[in-house]
Amino acid sequence: MRILTVCLGNICRSPYAAAILTHHGGTTVLVRSAGLRDKWAGRPAHQEMLRLAATRGYDLTGHRATQVTPDLLVWADLVLAMDRAVLDELHAFHGPHTATLALYLGEGDVPDPYCGDEHAFRACADLIEAAAPQHVP
Repeated sequence: MRILTVCLGNICRSPYAAAILTHHGGTTVLVRSAGLRDKWAGRPAHQEMLRLAATRGYDLTGHRATQVTPDLLVWADLVLAMDRAVLDELHAFHGPHTATLALYLGEGDVPDPYCGDEHAFRACADLIEAAAPQHVP
């Protein structure tokens, strides 16, 4: 199974979700992450997300933000959007893809912690971790 996690910039939510899904899925899943905007392309994960991930045993130090491409959408079996706005843009994305598009939380949004404090990042990470088992075998 190939899963693509997508958020706005690929520096907070989607890289963390990719790390969590990779951990939970083991060898049965391949996970990548991307963002809708190229503003942060090539940049590492947000410092607060890096710190939080490390305290929870996940290593995001090698992450570099990338933008969603038609090739990534074709690669994926399942594309998980972190919020409704991202999902709507993915539905409007032009180009071939056969992946299932869905919200990571099913019906709710994972709030973007980008401008928030450490509590916002912790709440975001908690939501992502709690929902991970529903996406992997």
